[in-house]
Amino acid sequence: MANWQDKIFGISSEQDFNAVCLEIFRFQALYNPVYGEYLSLLGVNPHKMEDAQAIPHLPVHLFKRQRIYTGDQAAEITFLSSGTTGMEQSRHEVADLGLYRASFRKAFELFYGAVTEWCILALLPSYLEREGSSLIYMARDLINESQHQDSGFYLKQYKLLAEKLQELEAQGQKTLLLGVTYALLDLAEAFPMPLKNTIVMETGGMKGQRKEMVREALHAFLSKQFQTGAIHAEYGMTELLSQAYSKGNGTFCCPPWMRIGTREINDPFSRQQHGKTGGINIIDLSNVWSCSFLSTQDL
Repeated sequence: MANWQDKIFGISSEQDFNAVCLEIFRFQALYNPVYGEYLSLLGVNPHKMEDAQAIPHLPVHLFKRQRIYTGDQAAEITFLSSGTTGMEQSRHEVADLGLYRASFRKAFELFYGAVTEWCILALLPSYLEREGSSLIYMARDLINESQHQDSGFYLKQYKLLAEKLQELEAQGQKTLLLGVTYALLDLAEAFPMPLKNTIVMETGGMKGQRKEMVREALHAFLSKQFQTGAIHAEYGMTELLSQAYSKGNGTFCCPPWMRIGTREINDPFSRQQHGKTGGINIIDLSNVWSCSFLSTQDL
């Protein structure tokens, strides 16, 4: 497992990325039964694949119906997607939690510097109230790694959270407020305040709690209520072990071991031209023990 970590997190060029991509692709084609069958049905010979960009992406919804797993080692944990009663949940069995921790720690450091510089306040009620959330696992680990006495979770304690934010602001403490979107809106409406040393980062959407908003309107409202500049965002999925981050304007950046591509909406096997709407394909090399090549239902 350590060897995979060295390869994945040692990527420093497009050539490195393509080489590791092809190696993981052939590994998963051989040892992931579902992905192997998918490739077979497509008539793809893994041994003849030489172009990383031509690797087929597995539809992500199969995580709801199949065991998407590479190898035969025992899983250390199973992450479950959120879902209302009666909805199918995605199941992501993770063979190596150390690799997941390395992925989100390295990505955070890449975009935001050492986690020990931050006080991390997590406002994630929908996730805390259920089992199996990969986001909660990540937030809890970063909270612990920050080693700040005030880092922690807030369920729906908006008044207490507002008081803590004001206290940290007065201290000039670098603070990250990571919140599910609807809860950040609740906080912003009830306790508007200037946040000059705090990054507000939204994730996770409305979860059926509020009417959906376009990102521009959402960020404009939060920015106004908190008198801050850009609103940051985190993009992740239960089926991924890596995250993309936006530092404003809805433009996301990926760590070196993750790539986003688009496909024609009506043709899942053709690439989309830049400047047009397309379906999102994701390569996440941290998913070495499940499937690194996923076709999502997002546009």
